[in-house]
Amino acid sequence: MLYHSMFPRDIFSELDRLQREIQQTFESGPSIRGVTRGGFPALNIGTTPQSVELYAFVPGLDPASIEVNLERGVLTISGERVDELSTKEQKATVHINERFAGRFRRVVSLPDDADPNGVHAQYRDGVLHISVKRREESQPRRITVH
Repeated sequence: MLYHSMFPRDIFSELDRLQREIQQTFESGPSIRGVTRGGFPALNIGTTPQSVELYAFVPGLDPASIEVNLERGVLTISGERVDELSTKEQKATVHINERFAGRFRRVVSLPDDADPNGVHAQYRDGVLHISVKRREESQPRRITVH
């Protein structure tokens, strides 16, 4: 369980917590496929023999504000989430703000057999689902032996 005190009493324990968070950030660098851990939006990516399935978790965003591009086998998801606390008429004193706000961009390298003409994107209940078909010639098939 993660517990953050709004008003830390021990500055050294707070500095220790901050150091651990910074260290975790650097330890979870980009993987060979270009996906990073801990970025926004969070991604789930999987493959089937027929497609690459990508789920981006972007709750509270207007689907029209999300931009999805595919160029030379690289899929890019970008957009912006507005900080609701700073847009309020009354200035609020913020004690904890864990929800990401600002511009975001995630980049994913797709397999070589991804079909740029077979991309479908759908947004529902805060989840952006992108399905990229694989080229027909790369599909597994059974060869009949005569």
